[in-house]
Amino acid sequence: MSRAIATWFGCGYSPVGPGTAGSLAALGMAYGLVRWGHWLPWYFALLALALLPLGIWAAGETARDIKSKDPGIVVVDEVLGQWITLAGAVALNWKSWLAAFCLFRLFDIWKPPPVRQLEALPSGTGIVADDVMAGIYGALVLLITGCFNLY
Repeated sequence: MSRAIATWFGCGYSPVGPGTAGSLAALGMAYGLVRWGHWLPWYFALLALALLPLGIWAAGETARDIKSKDPGIVVVDEVLGQWITLAGAVALNWKSWLAAFCLFRLFDIWKPPPVRQLEALPSGTGIVADDVMAGIYGALVLLITGCFNLY
């Protein structure tokens, strides 16, 4: 079960860009929840918060099982971070969806402080915490740009 959650049901096995695959899967699921469940953006922060302990556990177990500090197949952290970024949207349209994706991937790859430092936390906490912080940065930028009607 931990491996299924950690790889976000197989997305982490993508041969090209597993982190990007995890982000896209998160957005695909979010789109369905918005379209058919009428979710508001901030609901995704609650969803990420609710799944955070499960994601930390799954990431830590998978890392321990395959004897790697931060295995590339673990993408549940990207899913949570992507949802956190999306939660910062003031409106959901194609521009905000695209901005949420690009902002999260930018902060996840760039890792400005303290994103990189959070990777040093032990086990699953370190695997997930940096992406949560990248998601917070993305959400803040999305919120600020939305307040100025830039999307």
